[in-house]
Formats: sequence, structure tokens, C-alpha cells
Amino acid sequence: MNNSTPIRFFSLVAVILLLATRLAHAGGAEVVKISAKNFMFSPATITVKAGATVTWTNLDEEPHTVYSDAGLFRSGALDTKDSFSFTFEKPGTYHYLCTIHPKMLGTVVVE
Repeated sequence: MNNSTPIRFFSLVAVILLLATRLAHAGGAEVVKISAKNFMFSPATITVKAGATVTWTNLDEEPHTVYSDAGLFRSGALDTKDSFSFTFEKPGTYHYLCTIHPKMLGTVVVE
């Protein structure tokens, strides 16, 4: 074992981790949390690439929905730890809300 072996090993690990991170984001899996804090979507605005799937997960003890104001998607009532996913195929700005709590607003920007 020479002195360059540990450097090569850690360089290889760094490259693998970088590629894994890029592949995870290339698949377009994005998460929006439905938070009990102030009845809000977190993040309130998310930017994704066309073809990305956004998943909303309810972390609140109250039920919530995810409803596109353009009628593009609509979840049923999501209980605690329930999720709803939608794949955004086309670029644009998509607004949504919780129909149970209409002051809860969110936006998905698709590039």
C-alpha cells in the first residue's frame, strides 16, 4: 500500500456520492411537508425540473388536501403521515391549496 491509495479511495467515494446525489435529483423526487406549525406547506414554493414528481406528506394531526387551483390534481383528505404525489410534465407555475384550510397556499414552479 503506497501513500496515494487512501487519496484514491476517498476521491472515488467522493465521486460516487456526487453521482448518487445528482441521480437522486435527476429522478425528480421532491417533497413538500404539510406542517402543523401555522398550517402551512413547507416549502411554500418549490422549483423542480419538468418530469419531476412532487410528494406532499402530512406531518400534522389534522387532515389536509392538496388541490390545484387549475384542477390539474386533487388529493383526498390526507391523514397524519399520508402522502400524495403528482408528476409535473410541463414547465409552468402551478398554484395549489388545502381545500379544508384555504389559507394554506403553495406553488410549484416547473422549469
